[in-house]
Formats: sequence, C-alpha cells, structure tokens
Amino acid sequence: MILGTLSNKAQHTVGQLKNKIFPGALILMYHRVTETDSDPWSLCVTPKHFAEHLEVLRQYGYPLHLQQLTKRLSDRQYINRSIIVTFDDGYADNFYHAKPLLEKYDIPATVFVTTGGIDQKREFWWDELEQLLLQPGTLPDLLQLNINGRTYQWKLRETTHYSEADLQRDRHWQSDRKPKQAPTLRYNLYRSLYLILQFLSVNERSKLLDELIIWANAELVGRSTHRSLSKEEMLGLESGGLIEIGAHTVTHPFLSQLSIVSQQDEIQQSKDYLEKILGHAIASFSYPHGSYTTETTSIIQEAGFTCACSSIVGKVRQHSNFFLLPRVVVKDWDGETFAHWLSRFF
Repeated sequence: MILGTLSNKAQHTVGQLKNKIFPGALILMYHRVTETDSDPWSLCVTPKHFAEHLEVLRQYGYPLHLQQLTKRLSDRQYINRSIIVTFDDGYADNFYHAKPLLEKYDIPATVFVTTGGIDQKREFWWDELEQLLLQPGTLPDLLQLNINGRTYQWKLRETTHYSEADLQRDRHWQSDRKPKQAPTLRYNLYRSLYLILQFLSVNERSKLLDELIIWANAELVGRSTHRSLSKEEMLGLESGGLIEIGAHTVTHPFLSQLSIVSQQDEIQQSKDYLEKILGHAIASFSYPHGSYTTETTSIIQEAGFTCACSSIVGKVRQHSNFFLLPRVVVKDWDGETFAHWLSRFF
C-alpha cells in the first residue's frame, strides 16, 4: 500500500508512461507563415521553420485532416499519434507560403477564416494598431481618449520618435510578457490599447482606430504582408483537397462577451458566407480568442458544425468533446526545438 501522494518525479514518470501507451492525437495551432519586422503576438512562423516543422511531423506522427480525426473518433478508431495542422484567422500568407510547403510534404491542414476580412483593404485591427504604434515614425507626446465615459491618458515622452534602429532592437518583444518588461512606452501603449480595444464592438473599435489615425497624423495603407485572403485565394487554398476551410466568425469577437443572438449571427453568417463562396458545407469551427460559453457550443452544434477547436491546451482523447477540441500553440521554433517540444506529447 502506497501512502500519500506521488512525488513530482513519480507523477512525471506516470505521465510519460501514459503518453507512450495512450498518446492520443494532437491539434497544432498556427496563424501565419511569413517573416515580419514586428510580431507582438507571436503569430508568425518563418517559411524556413515551417518547412522544418513539417519534416518533423512526418517523423513523429500521422498527419490527418481535422474531419478525418473526428470521423475516427466517431467510429472509435485508432487516433494515437495523429497530428492535425490548423491555422486561425485567414491571412493571405496561408495561401502563398503555407500551402506550397504543405503540398511539398503532403500534410493536410484546416484554415479557419474570419469572413469579415475577406477582400478587405484594411488589416485586422491588432495589425493596424501595431502599424500605428510600433513602426518607425514620430507621434505626438500625449494621447487622450474617452472610451465608454472613461478618460484615458498616456505620454510617450522620449519615445515620440521611433527609428528603424529602435524597431530592430525591440522586434522580438512579445505582448504576453509582463508590462514592466516592455522595452519602451510605445509598447506599453500598444498593450494597453489592445486590452481596451479587444472587448469593444466592431463599430466602437473602428471609431477609436480612426481617432488614433487622426491623432498620429497617419495615413494607414493596408500592407500586402498583413492582409487577409481574397475570395480567389481562398478558393485556391482549398483546391487540390489538401486544405480544408473552416469558419472563425465574421468579426473575430470574444463570443463569451456577446448576447446569444449576436453569437448566432457571428457563427451562422460566417458559415453561410463560406458555403456560398466555396459551394459546399462547412463542418469545422474555431473559437476566436478561444472564447465561448455553454450556449456557444450549443449554437455551434445547431448551426450544423461537426466539430470546433478551442484554445484549451491538451491532446485529443477518445472521450474528448467534439465541440471543445484542445489545441497547442506552435511558435517560431527551428526544427530541432520543435522536435524536442513535440516529444513531450508523444
């Protein structure tokens, strides 16, 4: 008889043994395959590193379509060491950089598209904010905004002017780090505004961004490196059958912050739009920001989706909820680092 709880070492050993016997399946979450000079949310994996990741995937597991995985789960079939590649948001670089590499290594993927971005000249709002604040240029010292009856004020002080050298020095900063670790007041401002903007309605957010553009005396031009897919590119992305298109709402909101009616509109309208353009049923969904409620998962099922990916970290098991499938975020690691990271799951 063993008294007390297992030691950390023993728990680790048990976990490793469980992984060997019941490894389950792993859904990988990517966003972009490209190189940028500023990536505050770690959304980008370089084409070189993505190619190395795909080479590793071929060695470690069995790449499947997401719908193949859910079919196997439904049929109680073997899923161990299955690996599913997914992309969120629907950036154009998924077509130009990711697809050719997926084809080269013959690895399927699912791209979850935010339909409100299709064919739009404006970038996603978080990219516009980055272009305004984190690119070289000169900004006014004082920013004062009135948001929902509350007044906010920030001073940029010595960072009103931001040079190309400054950008190169700070380019690896990530917004998920602690505020005190931000390299300059510009990055603190970026993070602060992001946290405010993310919960605003689409109209309120657009109005505030327009105010920021006027304040910055800027003329934002949508960057070709940051744009969303066009209809033609989305059709091209899906052609050949290797890549599946899934829905990711219309405006990329925090669904948990919306009324049930608004959630239904975001979910159903994105599905209807994709089905009209692509000419077939859309069965897969991904929650923007990983945000959902109990009602959200019910809406997903009622809309006719067969599965939904969450941001819950973990592996897919035989008992996993089809509408809260766990995923793991992939960073811009080289192949060796990625292989070491992947070995923890299998």
